[in-house]
Amino acid sequence: MGAWSIWHWLVVLVIVMLVFGTKKLRNIGQDLGGAVKDFKDGMNTGAASSSSEPTTKQVEGQTGNTVEGEARKEQTKS
Repeated sequence: MGAWSIWHWLVVLVIVMLVFGTKKLRNIGQDLGGAVKDFKDGMNTGAASSSSEPTTKQVEGQTGNTVEGEARKEQTKS
């Protein structure tokens, strides 16, 4: 017989249910499931935004206006 048989796990489960209650455990499960779902959605959104397609569309949409000017070095008065 191993250190953790099925009976050990059932006793632990009953104690946890008595301490926390089923409503609180259900809320924790829903919160954890929602967090995992949001994380997966964020990973999918992050992977889509890092692709080269959106940057190519942004470059094609530019008008091509160029500002001409001259760069000057600012002189300090000493």
